[in-house]
Amino acid sequence: AGAGSGAGPGTPGTSGPSGSEADAVGTFLEAVRRTHPLPELHAVILRITPVCAGRPLEARIPLQTQIAERCSHLGITVHQPPERTTGFSFTRAVLALDAARHPESSTRVLLDVASVLSRYVDSPEPARVRWIREPLPAPSAAPHTLPLPGSGHSGHSGPATGGGANQIDLGSFNECVVIETVRLAGRITRGEIADRTRLTQQSVSRIARSLIQRGLLVEERQRHSAVGKPSSPVRLRDGAAHALGIHIDPHVLTAVLVDLSGRVVARRAEPITSDPRPGAVVNQIADLGETVLEQAGHGRWEEGFLGIGVATPGPVDTVSGTVLDPPLMSVLRDVPLRTLLERRFACRIVIEKDCSAAAVGERWIGRDSRACDFVYLYLGTGVGTGLFLNGDLYRGLTANAGEFGQLCAVTLGRFDESGRPEILPECNPGSYAPSDQAARPPLGRQRSKLTVQQAAKAVSRGVLSVIDLLDVGLVVIGGPFFTGEVADVWLTEIEHAVNAYPTARRLRRIRVERSVNSSEAVAVGAASTIFHSTFTPRLRRTP
Repeated sequence: AGAGSGAGPGTPGTSGPSGSEADAVGTFLEAVRRTHPLPELHAVILRITPVCAGRPLEARIPLQTQIAERCSHLGITVHQPPERTTGFSFTRAVLALDAARHPESSTRVLLDVASVLSRYVDSPEPARVRWIREPLPAPSAAPHTLPLPGSGHSGHSGPATGGGANQIDLGSFNECVVIETVRLAGRITRGEIADRTRLTQQSVSRIARSLIQRGLLVEERQRHSAVGKPSSPVRLRDGAAHALGIHIDPHVLTAVLVDLSGRVVARRAEPITSDPRPGAVVNQIADLGETVLEQAGHGRWEEGFLGIGVATPGPVDTVSGTVLDPPLMSVLRDVPLRTLLERRFACRIVIEKDCSAAAVGERWIGRDSRACDFVYLYLGTGVGTGLFLNGDLYRGLTANAGEFGQLCAVTLGRFDESGRPEILPECNPGSYAPSDQAARPPLGRQRSKLTVQQAAKAVSRGVLSVIDLLDVGLVVIGGPFFTGEVADVWLTEIEHAVNAYPTARRLRRIRVERSVNSSEAVAVGAASTIFHSTFTPRLRRTP
């Protein structure tokens, strides 16, 4: 945390610090302690003169004394800067130390500090500079590797509610390849696995035997054929693994417990609290997750509980698990969601952008029909995209790929006075006119609402740009506002745009299809991010 002041000189002739100065510093220190309730805090008073410039030395001492008293009350240790150290060099050293100890959030923290100081420098009138670092991540514990029953050893580290948290330890890349092949096929013989993966029969048999012993695969009755030995197909055991998915929407919270097949074992949704405090929202999220786990019954999911996936509007910092600037959800601005949830759940927690989570769910539930590159167009409180490219989710440098609204505005040539792409009403499906009111003229000065068809025409131009940029052959549409009659409107408009206007239209036909997922697509997708990161074969593991 840091605080300073660019305020002008105090009132001349006073014998001590004004109450407002001491109170302002005290209020800031209390905010620091609320944000960081657990760590040991230290305060370094670099200099008093900016706060009390123009006052005699004896008038400055009481303020420093009051600050020390406030710090003592809050459990903060006060220090003086080292001799021959300037305030600038000391602050730079502290920021460098923070970056070294917490590299997962160092870039964002330094950019935030720079932004605060830039606003101070550019301000026409002097003002106090106040900045508080986000809460630090919880201390990392040693990872728990818990193979499924039959592996010979076990351990336990579960949610605070008493549930288990297992990490299925896949020993090799080839094991993931076999699991992915079985998942896509549904039921498949060892010989067919060898043909599709180009692994040797011996390798496939060895891996399959190990996975059956660990409870991940189930061997079914033998198939009799006219040629060769009878074959026994294998399939994934649905109950071998479970994950909890939580979708945070500006209006509704949804939580689902999902098994390995994508089947929803338990679900619950409730309106998001109107309490403006971030802690209240985080507590509601955690309470909802615990309720769903209790609703499912511990005996049904504890055996292979892999963790919790949380999907939230972007942008997000998935490395530190921090929600940054979600539209329509200022209550979660800069909230270290993963850190706070880790205080309630002793299991793996993954934070993912909602559109990306929906795409992962589509890939996982869609099996063979989604075993290709595709763009997932999500119609929720806003319009966003999730991208599957080269067989994996494309997250981008900061895991915030797929921001569709600005791309759509640029495509349509719509910018505000500052040159920034507009926030388009076409990208807010919740604001469209109901189909039975679309033809009614507006009353008085009331602005007419967009019809679904008008919005779909505009959005389809943005989808066209995505298709031209990425050259994929499938667009999947889903989300809570892709239902009923309006679904056909979206399908018609987008299918026309992506096949009539692309540059390479003579070389391909773009398929536009409905999502295989339900209205709970993002919550199911959030749970699927846990499965995807655990079982999808890749040489470089991702969060």
